[in-house]
Amino acid sequence: MGYRRAIAQASKVRAIALAVAAALGLTTAAAAAQHGSDSESPAAPPVKARFLSNHFPEQPSLSPVGSIPLAPLGFTAPNSTYLGARNTFVSLDFISEDRLLFTFRVPGLIHRDLKTGEESDERQIRAVVLKLPQGTDEARVEAEALWTVHDRVRYLWPLKDGHFLLRDRNNLLQGDATLVLKPFLDFPGSLLWVELDPAQQFLVTNSREPIAAAPKSGAPADGSSFPGSQSGQVSSQESSPATAQAAVTTDEDDAAQEGKPELVVRILRRATGEVMLVSRARTAVHLPINNIGYVENLRGQGTEWVLNLSYFSGGTRMLGSVDTACDPDDEFLSENEILITGCSPDGASKLVAMTTEGKTLWIAQGPETEMWPHLTVAPNGLRLAWSTLDTSRLVTMFAPMDADDVKEQSVMVFDAATGDIAFVSPLSPILDAGGNVAISPSGRRVALLNAGAIQIFDLPPPPPVPGAK
Repeated sequence: MGYRRAIAQASKVRAIALAVAAALGLTTAAAAAQHGSDSESPAAPPVKARFLSNHFPEQPSLSPVGSIPLAPLGFTAPNSTYLGARNTFVSLDFISEDRLLFTFRVPGLIHRDLKTGEESDERQIRAVVLKLPQGTDEARVEAEALWTVHDRVRYLWPLKDGHFLLRDRNNLLQGDATLVLKPFLDFPGSLLWVELDPAQQFLVTNSREPIAAAPKSGAPADGSSFPGSQSGQVSSQESSPATAQAAVTTDEDDAAQEGKPELVVRILRRATGEVMLVSRARTAVHLPINNIGYVENLRGQGTEWVLNLSYFSGGTRMLGSVDTACDPDDEFLSENEILITGCSPDGASKLVAMTTEGKTLWIAQGPETEMWPHLTVAPNGLRLAWSTLDTSRLVTMFAPMDADDVKEQSVMVFDAATGDIAFVSPLSPILDAGGNVAISPSGRRVALLNAGAIQIFDLPPPPPVPGAK
């Protein structure tokens, strides 16, 4: 079954990404000749894995250059009973080198649905923009706002230009350092998740929407706004532009026959909101793309997985292979580097950094007592933060986690080029959905929640990634 799921997911990703290539108007023949097909990456000496420590200092490995107390901002730590629920309580993000956007859930009475009387997921989010302390100047609040969101998962995505995206229900809003929110995109159903490529040219969205009726005569079936609709309104029509067809529903998809809500995957240009692709899927689709193509994982022998880079313009390139006992997960750190997350046979996390030319830069093997990792990447892709819950024993399906098993939450900051650890620190309070670590645009500053404050740390300049342009 695992093999079938892997093949189905690879086929789904391939269908969607090839449709994107067509929607972008990219040709295939010339690129296929240029890149070749299924070409192997040059032979390179094996990279030895480094084993990460399972012990972290009680204090950060560097002294903070600034500290902003949390209590005066109105933040209170969530009750320990939430541990394991993976609710998103905070989002800490740099919006410039010397400004932070800190958003957090405001405790209050439990909201209930007026119709059913059941507990509602509605919650209040407080947002503050903080000017970081410099010299003798203390940190100050430059803007503040109160928002309402209606679920408990991630709601905010920072952008490189100082803006951010806020997700709530069917809507995607855009804001800036003034915290003024403007409508950006309105979806026909609940927007579940958002991803961006490293250059943030494209949005990949997953939303839950009912099956749309056939378009009436004269109505556009291109996944864009209807005539007379508001700018930014995403159509519920199934069909994509004629050059971007990618049907990924299967015979097993009963929802398509019964008219039940169904997952819809879209790829849109962020600058304009133009829909490049609409496709229906039974499960959420994670699509690791950069500006030239997409990565898919092909199962080899045993625990071997082959990484294949398929160019939007045609042709493929085999980057290399990784050994992992679980299905690998790929993320572009930058246009030129991919981080593959796998696991060892005992379930411990394994990180492999590889360039788009197929060169393995470094491998890191985590201890088996780390779980629920959360990745944060610097906007320039030169540093990454890896935060985990650290437990007193191995947690498995047959020996599930108990709150008493969690010793702490910690973060390691890696140089993306070398895998060297630039910084480690405990995190408190424990927030198992992440959101409590941020890296500045230059990669030289880290902000995190610890010891009742937002602590800011200065790091040395990160080394460049080999082959980066």
